Parts: sequence; C-alpha cells; structure tokens
Amino acid sequence: VHILGPHAGELIAEGVLAITHKMSAYAIAHSSHAHPTLSEAMKEAAMMLISKAIHI
Repeated sequence: VHILGPHAGELIAEGVLAITHKMSAYAIAHSSHAHPTLSEAMKEAAMMLISKAIHI
C-alpha cells in the first residue's frame, strides 16, 4: 500500500489491516469505519467493488 499526503497516517492503518488479515472487498465494506474520517473512503471504495456504493 502506498499513500502520500498530509493525512496519510489516517489511511495507512486501513491498508495494513486489510493486507495483514487478507480481507476481501466484502469484508472491508462490512467492517466498522469511524465517521467522519478519511478511512470511510476505504469503505466506499470496497463497496463500489462489490456494487453496493451509496456515495458516488
């Protein structure tokens, strides 16, 4: 996972968790994500992959 930018620290944990636990897009989409945070973007991306996105 490569993440660059001023809030990269907020997103890197999401990528590490997904890779470490070999999570599928379905598992990422259905896991808890804090609101409002940038980590919600990971959930939305995963939901888009499984055709369930609500904020596009």
